[in-house]
Amino acid sequence: MHKSLKFDCPNFLSWLYKDMIFACVSPVTYTFNLLIEGLCNSNRLGDARHLFDVMRDKGCQPNEFSFGILIRGYCEFGLPLEGLKLLDMMKMMGVCPNVIIYNTLIASFCKKGDVDEAERLVERMREDGLVPDVVTFNSRISALCNSGKILEASRIFRDMQIDEVFDLPRPNVVTFNLMLQGFCERGMLEDARALAESMKKDGIFFNVQSYNIWLCGLVKNKKMLEAQSVLKEMSENGVAPTIYSYNIVIDGLCKNGMLGDAKMLMSLMVSDGKFPDTVTYSTLLHGYCMKSKVTEAKNILHEMMKRGCIPNTYTCNTLLHSMWKEGKISEAQQLLQKMNERGYGLDIVSCNIVIHGLCRTGEVDKAVEIVSQMWSHGSAALGDLGKSFMSLVNEDDHGRKCLPDLITYSTIISSLFREGKLDEAKKKFLEMMGKKLYPDSIIYNTILHHLCKRGKVSSAFQVLKDMEKKGCNKSLRTYNSLILGLGNKNQIFEMCGLMDEMREKGISPNVYTYNIMTSCLCKSGRTEEAISLLNEMLQKGIIPNLHIFELLITSYCRSGEFRPAQEVFDIALSICGHKEALYALMFNEYLAGGEILEAKQLLETALDQRFDLGSFLYKDLIDKLSKEENLEGAHDILTRMMDIGYAFNPASFMPVIDGLRKLGNKQEADELAERMLEMVSEGKVGNKAYQNYRELNRVKRSKYGGDGWQAIVHRDDGSTAALKNLKRVQKGWGQGSVSSLRTPKNEILDD
Repeated sequence: MHKSLKFDCPNFLSWLYKDMIFACVSPVTYTFNLLIEGLCNSNRLGDARHLFDVMRDKGCQPNEFSFGILIRGYCEFGLPLEGLKLLDMMKMMGVCPNVIIYNTLIASFCKKGDVDEAERLVERMREDGLVPDVVTFNSRISALCNSGKILEASRIFRDMQIDEVFDLPRPNVVTFNLMLQGFCERGMLEDARALAESMKKDGIFFNVQSYNIWLCGLVKNKKMLEAQSVLKEMSENGVAPTIYSYNIVIDGLCKNGMLGDAKMLMSLMVSDGKFPDTVTYSTLLHGYCMKSKVTEAKNILHEMMKRGCIPNTYTCNTLLHSMWKEGKISEAQQLLQKMNERGYGLDIVSCNIVIHGLCRTGEVDKAVEIVSQMWSHGSAALGDLGKSFMSLVNEDDHGRKCLPDLITYSTIISSLFREGKLDEAKKKFLEMMGKKLYPDSIIYNTILHHLCKRGKVSSAFQVLKDMEKKGCNKSLRTYNSLILGLGNKNQIFEMCGLMDEMREKGISPNVYTYNIMTSCLCKSGRTEEAISLLNEMLQKGIIPNLHIFELLITSYCRSGEFRPAQEVFDIALSICGHKEALYALMFNEYLAGGEILEAKQLLETALDQRFDLGSFLYKDLIDKLSKEENLEGAHDILTRMMDIGYAFNPASFMPVIDGLRKLGNKQEADELAERMLEMVSEGKVGNKAYQNYRELNRVKRSKYGGDGWQAIVHRDDGSTAALKNLKRVQKGWGQGSVSSLRTPKNEILDD
């Protein structure tokens, strides 16, 4: 029996036991312990418990090992509560539990995240006169780290290091590694670094497991240069990096877009005698695909196969996904064919990639057809794709088992909704239910979002009722969809009610939620309530986006409240930075509201920032300044724009030139006209103001086929009269005289 267990032949145990009974050889407790262990190892936990219960009927009393074996079986099966009942039974039967039994239970509860029960067992252990050992403490520290209670784990770890009163066990290498991993996973890099240095001083860091944990921590926290240095340090310290060590760093380099470094490290790995495995190549291939470098990814796949490293389905699916994403459909089809030819089973992931790709390229009907055929043909349904390789996949058992899942239906339903095919989307939803695929919160939220987006709010709330009946709780996405739907109907009271419900359930609104609420409140003229939401966001540490500030600024300015608008503008600058769009909005609103001096000041700041003025109504400001007898201010703006090197609408000169002429400032008018003529002759003109001449050249050419100021002559945008005058100047009509720049009365630009 002992040898049968040792060589993993549990079926022999049953035969041997029956033979014992037949031969009238009475089993002893040790015999039953072997039998119970064999049954537990075979996952026959019910039979093991039955045998344990009949031991006493056979004249054998269970000992601490009998209980320990069965308790371990329950714990390995994820049933520590059943193991706990056996611990209670031990006391009733007068059998004393040992440290191993307690450690098994403590570790099991810790693994399930029930730290409180584990702590109670530690106290119970002490009451039984047993001293928790380092295994006990390691289980506790592991559980605390996994549940995010890193500081509490750190306190226990520190006590183990310095305790001289309670006789706590000293930490071993496992303890140090657990704490190192805990610090790394929580982003506490400085604590992890200090611990690593301490381990080096104590001479317990020189093992590959500790190094790998430290490498994972550095990679997770994007310290790629340091990770590469640590990898080099391993070899210098006599610790040979494993292929896993190299893969950790290569994965980090690929995820951070450092593909050249990843390739170089792979070469170093080969020179170190470690040959890349499927994980190495798949990681590198995924990195190239993430950068949309499909050709390079294919080269990696060829190199992988050339070196005799067999790609797996994950490798091929990664490349397949990238090809569909890049629109390389014919190449994706060829890869599917090769996957089939080389015996790589097309799994549901492969099918979902193809279905998602078809939906993205507008072939939703083809995707729907494939999903329908998958129920009878499995992955062979992909053979209909393009009708060019009908026998893409052999209809073997694997193909038939590849059936649509929730992701498949979620993709199809979402795409049908997006195309406005609501009835077909509903049919697919019912079909999914009929196939015993019950929707999860993702599918429900997809349906809710599209219904609310299309204004079908009452239908959305009916779906919500069904969703809650099926046990799917409302999430942030659910609330955002409903608030969006109500917002389209301007039902602000109901929206506020949903916001209150979110807060009660502990679901924090995000920027999108606040965007919808702010937009509705501003449209309804309830700007003060919208400002309260902004304050709430700032208090919660949620960073508002530019759109929220634009809504508030516009709302205040349209109601003539420019001071609070300026305050919001200042807050926006401090949070979002000096964005051109913010300045343009504030400038245009000032101008529309008649706040001319404030608009001028803001434009001057924009000029200092060297913004492109394409969105600024600078020409209107120059006109208004000229009409309000602030000709000097208008002249100053023109001069500054020319000095900086802007290309802009030449019609902007006319109000200033005309104003100077009326005041009798003939010389200044002539000088300004000369500057205008120089700017036009150099091609520095445009309907919008651009600081960058290359940007100006990229402006769409006019329907007359020209560019520069010659094309602008034909445009009906207010620049016609100005440029006709300039053409007269070029032809020698009244050169040097501002008065000669006047056009006939019916051609004068009425600004």
